[in-house]
Parts: sequence; structure tokens; C-alpha cells
Amino acid sequence: MEKEALADFRDSVKAWLGENFPASLAGKGLGMEGDAPDYRQDLDTWRSRLASQGWGAPTWPTEYGGAGLTQPHAKIIGEEMGAIGAFNPISALSGMGITMVGPTVLEYGTEDQKARHLPGIASGEVRWCLGLSEPNAGSDLASLSTKAVDDGDNFLLNGSKIWTSGANISQWCGALVRTDSDASKRDGISFVMLPMDQPGVETRPIRLIAGASPFCETFFNDAVAEKADLLGDLNDGWSVIKRLLQHERQSQTGSNAAASGERPRPLQDVARDYVGTNATGELADADLRSRLANHLMDAKSHQLTVARITAEARGNLEVTAAASILKNSATIVAQDRAELTVELMGNQGLGWDGGAFTDFEIDAVRGWLSGKAMSIYGGSFEVQYNIISKNILGLPETTQKG
Repeated sequence: MEKEALADFRDSVKAWLGENFPASLAGKGLGMEGDAPDYRQDLDTWRSRLASQGWGAPTWPTEYGGAGLTQPHAKIIGEEMGAIGAFNPISALSGMGITMVGPTVLEYGTEDQKARHLPGIASGEVRWCLGLSEPNAGSDLASLSTKAVDDGDNFLLNGSKIWTSGANISQWCGALVRTDSDASKRDGISFVMLPMDQPGVETRPIRLIAGASPFCETFFNDAVAEKADLLGDLNDGWSVIKRLLQHERQSQTGSNAAASGERPRPLQDVARDYVGTNATGELADADLRSRLANHLMDAKSHQLTVARITAEARGNLEVTAAASILKNSATIVAQDRAELTVELMGNQGLGWDGGAFTDFEIDAVRGWLSGKAMSIYGGSFEVQYNIISKNILGLPETTQKG
């Protein structure tokens, strides 16, 4: 009966998409405004229709802007969107809202916080950033020094954050701050939410080697966060952030559908186009054939592992180290693909701009450069391996407690 119900749901999704997805957006994604004069209008129409269905965050409760669906239902929506070149822009438009802030507010937030913050995230109308890393506290996040001082109904924040993705275009920020300087470093931290449009907040974009960058420096100078926007208990922000970071790693594993209608070009097609084949249709370079085959097997293994771990974790809200495995696995697959792509293109894999290179070649080179950051953001490669060794393999603690 469940299979029949899911089949019926798939039919209803197909019908709804056929009636509501703007054909002008097919095969496109965010950031393609130049392709058509009506792009922005069609994109907002599509966002609004998705939000009305609750499909921006389909598994969230309906009272908070979701559709109250199960993961299998959400998977069907993603599959049917992909089949027609559709995409869900709400995840990207909300910044860190759908993938990280929202799920954490659902678990730790008060009813007031859920009612005030979640609908705006689920509709893609409110963008969120996260103030976590600091210049002197990167992978050792608990060494942060940004302080939040009690000021009656508010906290006053002073300090700075770095690598704050989208801070310059976000309306809200979730920040990890020190609220008790006398407590041990992980016991005196709290998680607060604050509006970005206020005099006490300044952002400065950071340019990276790949060109455009989402990263910013963020400075708090008596920035105001209401006590009503303290997420979780005072001085227990470490519990909140551990859960939030698990959601972050989950969002970086390939287990969530991308907010884009574009499908990556099969790497074997790239190899045929740039390297060529022999008389039997094989890549002439045997070593290249072997490395390409190994990469494709690694990518498939990662996909299957994501599916298995997702199925095993269904209904389990405990923080686990599985996301650390998937985060590192996803990083290896993505970086290997980027390296192979640039290698396959030969001299054309040196393109930065200009008429001598196609858009695909330029995007591949810039993607290869920007992908280097995957080993660092969301918790560095080495930090993930420490988590895996301690919490899964049971090896002794060799770094620090936590």
C-alpha cells in the first residue's frame, strides 16, 4: 500500500510541476540572470509557488512553512524536478537557513522562535548566515573570543568572525559567542540569533583565488541580540553548535538535492571530447582509463553510502559521526573529479577568461580552484578524521576533549 501511495504522490508531483514550473527556467539555476530578461520575475514566481506548496522545506511541519512530508516524499519531489530540469531555489536563497539554522531551531527553539523565524526561511524570503570561525579560532572553534554581555533584555556583542558566507547579503545571523569568560572554554558559550541590519554589524567581503567569493569578515561593535533569540540554554551553546554542524556536514555530502537544474556533464563524455578514443571506442590512454574508472566507482560508492547511512539514521535525532565520514568522502570525490576534468582538457584546462575558452572550460577551472576550500570549510579534513577515529573507531583521545 505504501508503494502505491508513493506512486500516486509521484503522479501528483509530475502534474503539479507541469502546471507550475516556468519553462523559461528549465535546465537553469541561480545566478543566470543574463540568460533572459524575465529571469528574475520567473524565478520569484517559481519560489512563491514552491513556498505555497511547502516544498521549500518539504519535511518541515506545515505550521512553520513546510509540507509535513516524509523523506521518501521529499526525495520524489527532488527526482521529478531533476527529470524536467527544474530546481528548488529556496535552499540557496535562504543561505544557511534550510540546511543548518532551520533544522537546529526545530530541535532547540522555543515555539515563539519557530513561529518567528522558520516561515521566512521555508519561503526563501529571509537569508541567514552563521558567525562561527574567528581569526584566532578556526578549527578549534571553542577558543572563540567574541563576547556577549548581558544588557537587560538584550546581549551586546563585541568581536569578529571570519569566513562568514553570505554575511553581506543576509538579513539574520546565528552566532556562537562567549557569555561566561570564567567557565571552561566549552561551558561558557551560547548561540544567539541577531538581525544583520543594525549599526553594530559590519561586513567586508573576502576575495578568493577562484574570483568571486561568498566569504566575508564580520565585525560586531555593540551589536544587539535579543535574549528572546538565545537558542538553547545560556552557556550551553556547544550542544547547539554540535548539532548544527552535523546538519552542515550532512548538507555537504550530496545527500540533499542541489538548488540547480543543471546536471554535471558526465566525466567520460568530457574524456571522449578532449582526449579521444581508439578504434574500439576506448580511451587510448590506459592509465587515464583506470583512474577515470576508479573515480566513477568512488562516486558511486559515495552515493550508495549516503543512501545507506540516511536510511539507518531515519528517525534518529542523536548526534553521530556518520556525517564526518560522508563529508570527507564527498570532498574526495568532488576534488578528484575537478582534478581529472582539468587534466582531461589539457591546455584548455588553463582558461580563466577570454574567447579562446568555452564557458564550460572557464567554469571547470574556477570550480577546481574554489573546490580546494572543501577540505577546510564545514570542519577541516583533519578534524573530521579526529571525530571518526574517536567516535566510530574508538581510538583514544589525542587532541582535546569534546
